[in-house]
Amino acid sequence: MTIKVVRGNPTPEELAAALAVVRARAATAAAEPSGAEPPHDAWSDPSRIASHRLPHPGPASWGRTYWPA
Repeated sequence: MTIKVVRGNPTPEELAAALAVVRARAATAAAEPSGAEPPHDAWSDPSRIASHRLPHPGPASWGRTYWPA
């Protein structure tokens, strides 16, 4: 892997810190299995929404569809 500084004049310490971050990221990416699914986010879980009971039908049920009882 070749890294080239395109703009600026980094100090040796800044360059070493940037290279350490790039190497750590590459090592982490290489250690992860390629076929693994990403973890599911709780916000996108449909069971979170479906766990609440629906309001009972009736003349004022439209007002209870948004606000919990």
